[in-house]
Amino acid sequence: MGATVFFTALMAWIAGSYALYTIFDNVYTAVFFGLIWGLLIFNLDRYIVGTMRKKDSKLNELVQATPRIILAIIIAIVISKPLELKIFQKEIDAVLQEERNAKLLTNKSQVTAYYQNDINQLTGAISMLKKEVSDKETEVNALYKTYIEEAEGVSGTKKLGKGPVYEEKRQKHDTALQELQLLKEQNSLKIADKEKEIQALNTQLQEQITTTNPVIENFDGLMARITALGKLPWIPVLFITLLFLTIETAPVIIKLLASKGEYDAKLADIEETQTGWLAQKAYQRKQQQETDRDLNDRIYEDLKTDEALYCVKKEKAAEIARLQATAFYEQQKSIL
Repeated sequence: MGATVFFTALMAWIAGSYALYTIFDNVYTAVFFGLIWGLLIFNLDRYIVGTMRKKDSKLNELVQATPRIILAIIIAIVISKPLELKIFQKEIDAVLQEERNAKLLTNKSQVTAYYQNDINQLTGAISMLKKEVSDKETEVNALYKTYIEEAEGVSGTKKLGKGPVYEEKRQKHDTALQELQLLKEQNSLKIADKEKEIQALNTQLQEQITTTNPVIENFDGLMARITALGKLPWIPVLFITLLFLTIETAPVIIKLLASKGEYDAKLADIEETQTGWLAQKAYQRKQQQETDRDLNDRIYEDLKTDEALYCVKKEKAAEIARLQATAFYEQQKSIL
C-alpha cells in the first residue's frame, strides 16, 4: 500500500513536470514545480489511506471511504491527463497542425476582407477615371470622323472641300482634343495616387498577415493540446485514464478489502486510550467546577453573618453618604 502511494506520487511528478514544461518551456522550472505537485499528491494519498479506519460493518467502511474514492478519482484524472498528452503527442501534433492550417486560412481571409473593401473602392475609382478618358477619346474620334467626312463630301453639307462648316467641325474637334490631353494628364496623376494607395494597402495587408501568423503557428499550449486530445478516438485515451484510476484508487480499495489486522488493533487501542484520557479530563474539569461553585456558595453564605465585615462595610457606606450630602450642599449653595 505504501509503495502504491509512493509510485503514484512519482507518476504525478512526471506528469506535472511535463504539463508545466508545455507552459514554461524550461526544464528546471518544470521539474521543480512538478516535484512540488508530486509531493502534494503524495501527501493527499497518504492522508486518504491514513485516515481510513476499519469498522465492524462493511457498510460503514464503504460510507467512510466514498469521499476518499471520489477524491482519488479526481486526482487520477488530473495525473493521467498530462501523460496522455505525452503518449499521444504525435497524434495531437497532427490535429494541431490541421487546426493551425485552418486558422491561417481563416486569418488570411479575415485580414484580406478587412482591406479588400478599400482596395475595391480605389480600383473602382481608377476604372471610372480610365472610363472618362475612354469616353472622351470616343468623343474626339467621332468629331474627327465628322469633319473628315465633311471635307470629303460624304456627310453633312455633302460639298467637297474645306468650307465654313468644315472649319467649325474642325475647331470643335481640336477643342475636344485639347480637353482630352488635359483629362489624360489629370486622370493619370489621380490614377497614380490611387495605385500608390492600393500598393500601401497591400503592404499593410501582408504585414498584418505576417504579424498574426506567428501567433497562430504557436497555437500548441496546454489548453490547445487538451482540446486536441478530446478530438482523438476516446477508447485509447480511456484505457490510460482507467489505468491511473486503478493505481490511484488501489490503496483505498485494498484498505476496504483487507481484514482488520494487528496495525488496526493497535491503532484502535491508541485511539480508545486517547478518547478515554480526554473523557477523564473533561470529567475532572466538570467536577472541579462543581466543587468550586459549592465552596463559593458556602463562603458567601458564612460572610452574611460576619459582624466585623458588617461594621467595615457600614463605616464605608456612612462615609460615602456624608460625602454625597456635602457635595449636594455645595452645589445648591453655588446655584443660590
